[in-house]
Amino acid sequence: MKNDYFIQDYCHIKDNSVSLNGTQLFTQESTDFNAFIKSAYQHFNTDYPKFFKMDRLSKMAFIAADVLLKNGQHSIEESQNMAVVLSNRASSLDTDRKHQESINDQDNYYPSPAVFVYTLPNICIGEISIRHKLHSENSFFIFDQFNADHLWHYSNSLLNTYKADSVLCGWVDVDQDKYEAFLYVVSSKGSYEHNKEEITRLYLTK
Repeated sequence: MKNDYFIQDYCHIKDNSVSLNGTQLFTQESTDFNAFIKSAYQHFNTDYPKFFKMDRLSKMAFIAADVLLKNGQHSIEESQNMAVVLSNRASSLDTDRKHQESINDQDNYYPSPAVFVYTLPNICIGEISIRHKLHSENSFFIFDQFNADHLWHYSNSLLNTYKADSVLCGWVDVDQDKYEAFLYVVSSKGSYEHNKEEITRLYLTK
């Protein structure tokens, strides 16, 4: 199996800040996720009205991907055949709770279709794909913790079998007050070696 691929760029969203390749691009003092992600949307001039209808997981993944793909080194040709492989720990639990609350409220029983749409974790991949016109392979995996080994193997497999020219990989997790995104792009060129140790190192980079 060919392993000589590289990580072009990576993006973090954590602790009320957004960074690209280790450089902080935006931060806010507020610890409220909704206020923070709305401010990030405005700061990066995202201009995507549908953003405000998304659940919290999709909003965070969307902003991370937008920052990464609008400011990274990838080419238009690579983007046209870019796969998306994401993962997290909580699945869509954050939205599931909201949906369950609407079911439990017997005085105001009407589960919202707008909420129900987001009770699958892979919906955030759809939002990213629509925004950036991605038509290649995509998968969403659930792990107890960040799994560099699986992301490395899976992205290499997609590239080696020519199912994609590049892969948008990472971890996007929202569960109540806890949230974290770490996305990176893998292709045949880049600034960082693509191996399990380097993926883990970049994930742990503040």
